[in-house]
Order: sequence, then C-alpha cells, then structure tokens
Amino acid sequence: MGRMGELLQQSAKTRQRLLKDYPSETKSFLNFLHKTEAGVALSQRQKELINVALAVAAQCDRCIAIHVKSAIKYGATRDEIVESAFMAVIMHGGPAYMYMTSLFEALDEFLPDRKEKADGA
Repeated sequence: MGRMGELLQQSAKTRQRLLKDYPSETKSFLNFLHKTEAGVALSQRQKELINVALAVAAQCDRCIAIHVKSAIKYGATRDEIVESAFMAVIMHGGPAYMYMTSLFEALDEFLPDRKEKADGA
C-alpha cells in the first residue's frame, strides 16, 4: 500500500474515533455530507471531479486521496481528474500547482494501469 492508501486508512480510523468520542457532532456532520451529496443535478462523477479540484485548492492530501479514489470509482478518467485539478490551479495559483504532486501520487496508486486520454487516444 502506498502513502495515499495509508492516508485513507488514517482517515477511516479518525472517523471511527470521532464517531465513538464525539457521536453527536460527527453524525451531524456526516448527515449534512450525505444530504448535500444526494442532489441529482450533477452526477456522482461530476461531483467528485469538483471535489478533486477543491481538495487540490485546499492543499489537503487526505482529501485528494479520498476524492481521486471516488472519482475513479464513478468513472472519471486520469485526464478528467488532472483537468479538474488544473481548474484549482487557475483559481488558487502556485500553492495548488504544488499539490499536483499529491494528485499524481494518488492517481498512480489508485489508477496505475489506466493512463488513457479523455478522448480515447
């Protein structure tokens, strides 16, 4: 398992700890999260591509790992994920550009054999 997989495991452990030690706050947050993600105007793939961009802009390695893996799960290609991340760079500049390293680390770990172009080339 690579670093991104380890970050996912750490995040899951933290979630379990928070559910145990702070159940009311954690359940409220998770309920809000699920309700917000339940909208139907955007597909899950589109939502995760947005979340990838936001994770890069927020400079959050754990967020990048979570949302790159989810974007792949919902059918996003490597190029779609990278293009989404570049949208963060446009809005957030140099610091977001530096987090492209984490984005590629997550892609290479979770999508190692699929390096296709969005247009199928």
